[in-house]
Amino acid sequence: MHNKTTAETIIALETEALSAWHNGDPDRYLELYSKDFTYFDPVRERRLDGWNQIKELYESMRGTVKMDKFEIINPLVQQSGTMAVLTYNLESYTGETIWKENCTEVYRLEDNNKWKIIHSHWSLTGPSL
Repeated sequence: MHNKTTAETIIALETEALSAWHNGDPDRYLELYSKDFTYFDPVRERRLDGWNQIKELYESMRGTVKMDKFEIINPLVQQSGTMAVLTYNLESYTGETIWKENCTEVYRLEDNNKWKIIHSHWSLTGPSL
C-alpha cells in the first residue's frame, strides 16, 4: 500500500463527505470544517462565518437531502505548503433531476496533521432539468 498524495487524500475526504451529505448526513462535512470556517452558498445572500453557523444551517437540513448518485467531475488540487485548493464540478442525480454545481474548497493542514476545510464556495452551473 502506497502513501496517498495530498490530492488523493483531499479528494477522498471530499468524496466521503459528499456521500454522507447525499444521504442526509452532514457530520462528515462538519468534522472537516475548521473552527474559523467560512462559506458561500448559492442560495444565500451573505457569507456564513464560523463553524457554529454552518452547524446550525446543516442541522436544519439534516435528513432532508437525498440523492440517488453523484459524480465529481474534473477534480483538481493545487497545493502550496500547508494550504490546498480543491475545485471540481458536481453533478447530483435524483430520479430524472440533475443538479450541476461548481465547488471550491480551501483546505489547511492543521497542527494534528489533518486536512480541514477553512472555506467553501458553491455555485450553480445550470438549472435542474
